[in-house]
Amino acid sequence: MARKATIRDVSLAAHVSVTTVSRYLNGSIRLPAETIQRIDDAVKALRYTPNPLARSLSRGKSETIGLVIPEIANPFFARLAASVEATAAERGYGVLLCVTLNNVDREIDYIRRIESKQVDGVLFSTNHPDDGRLLDALKDVPCFVLVDEDIAGADVPGVFAENRGGALEATRHIVEAGHRKIAMLSGPKKLLSAEERRLGFLDAIQEAGPGHDAVAIFDCAYTVEAGEAAAENLLRDHPETTAVFTGSDELFLGMLKVFRRHGVRIGDDISVVTCDDVEPLALFEPAITALRQDLPQMGRQALDLLISTIAGKPVPERHILVPMELMKRDSVRPPRRRARLR
Repeated sequence: MARKATIRDVSLAAHVSVTTVSRYLNGSIRLPAETIQRIDDAVKALRYTPNPLARSLSRGKSETIGLVIPEIANPFFARLAASVEATAAERGYGVLLCVTLNNVDREIDYIRRIESKQVDGVLFSTNHPDDGRLLDALKDVPCFVLVDEDIAGADVPGVFAENRGGALEATRHIVEAGHRKIAMLSGPKKLLSAEERRLGFLDAIQEAGPGHDAVAIFDCAYTVEAGEAAAENLLRDHPETTAVFTGSDELFLGMLKVFRRHGVRIGDDISVVTCDDVEPLALFEPAITALRQDLPQMGRQALDLLISTIAGKPVPERHILVPMELMKRDSVRPPRRRARLR
């Protein structure tokens, strides 16, 4: 097996010092065009590849960022991670992926591990309310950006969906179809994104005026099981409901299971709008109207915000809100004059 070329081999072939080659490859020296050409020719002829560890040490950077997310099986976070990884590759960064299973102890453990790995910065996404431990742990991380979910008291950069405005638009769409008795399957209580969606929902109900009621708001974990439990309660206790806004695709899927068990038909018996649009909702019958989060945009903006923070550049906008798009399909129809749900 042929010996791998070293930086000394390049310096000898280019007739310059090792230091000159090193500084040229690191971009920290200006050289005459002739010298640059000799070094480039030597690198190509010898098939020289710089040692990434040595390069990172010489630059004082690892050229790696940490990405902490709650789940990877969840399509929402899988798409977010894919966007971050693709953007990082374009920017010359590697990604250290950490999956926490939405467990605060695992989150804190990964934060500590990431610190020891000497990554340049961290993109952090959680999906549960913080009891103060996360905020305390993140204070020790010199450079991080929040993605998707804000943490109360964390005065750090972040990229989030425009949840309140999106929920307002979604609920307006329901109201404009003629609905007056509207329920919401919201996210976990004290989760800031869920609270923003709840406020947007209530904004639209209040805007619609007298006769329009939020008949029920259920605080749920973002799981299929929680959606099932809330839907059973909805059918039992609020049969006057004609439309529902759900705070996530998982909640919608759980609700759908219950509706099918009880013979409740979406579109015909009850109108539905959900949030996220990462499941193939356009393929359902009827196709489900949904608020779509622009995950590629969120991932790109979060990564670029982190890189700017790492470089010490001024960040004109520390909290970036990415608009949500209402995908109008077939699950919102005028309410029928009929008997109650049950």
